[in-house]
Amino acid sequence: MKKYIYQEKKDTRSGFGEGLFELGKSNPDVVALCADLTGSLKMNKFQDQFPERFFQTGIAEANMMGIAAGLTIGGKIPFTGTFANFSTGRVYDQIRQCIAYSEKNVKICASHAGITLGEDGATHQMLEDFGMMKMLPNMTVISPCDFNQTKAATKAIAGHEGPVYLRFGRPKVPNFTPEDQEFIIGEAQVLIEGSDVTVFATGHMVWQALEAANMLNEKGISAEIINVHTIKPLDEKTVLQSLKKTGCGVTAEEHQINGGMGESIAQVVTKNLPKPLEMIGIKDVFGESGKPDELMAKYGLDAQNIVKAAEKVVSKK
Repeated sequence: MKKYIYQEKKDTRSGFGEGLFELGKSNPDVVALCADLTGSLKMNKFQDQFPERFFQTGIAEANMMGIAAGLTIGGKIPFTGTFANFSTGRVYDQIRQCIAYSEKNVKICASHAGITLGEDGATHQMLEDFGMMKMLPNMTVISPCDFNQTKAATKAIAGHEGPVYLRFGRPKVPNFTPEDQEFIIGEAQVLIEGSDVTVFATGHMVWQALEAANMLNEKGISAEIINVHTIKPLDEKTVLQSLKKTGCGVTAEEHQINGGMGESIAQVVTKNLPKPLEMIGIKDVFGESGKPDELMAKYGLDAQNIVKAAEKVVSKK
């Protein structure tokens, strides 16, 4: 079984900042907008180097989305930056009407998502954003797993025509994917091949899935680990090919089970290849304040719980 080793932990929001800065150097049409959170979104380097292409809108997220939509009419590629709860819940009407419905080429970049936001608590721990955004026609939804992949995804979405929701986070997490990787929107990555169970993971849960694979291997269970970095459009072909081989699956996400990645995978499986599935995610509750690792463990978003779910689903085959 392939082993993944990381040299350091890095926050995915910094991957976004680095990707945006490189885009600024290579693509003069890229512009950035921020709602008074430039430092938190790691947009400082872009702002300092390209001040004429950076727009500080203040705490006026709805206006930021409207301005971004307008900038696309002149051929610009706007990247908006704020926290995930402000990037979705607070401005959903503007995104629906001005961006998704009109198919505007806006890149909605959302940091501080999920339970790993930690001490900021339930009001800021956005756990419903996949569902909100994937339901919008024309919207692409992406959730990379580490610093390197977030940087690659940020650069890749600039070349995608149409609205994109890019989700990342604040905590430092293992950085294990290649620095020079090619990010292909809509193409899931098979990180480890296995024969007994498939684990579909996204975002911060990908590393937890890799750790779970090692634990399962010690128990004699061969787990296939798939990084579903694109929630929409979902890579249905890879999902079905893997489940045809393993016969059962586990989905793992730092998001509500209702409306999340697992729900999308379940729809595909039910229609095409009915197989038993278990889902790891937030079970219809809000979060709370606490340290990220402790919250992940409390809400069942860790390698140990993936192992339990895998053992359970294997028994159903």
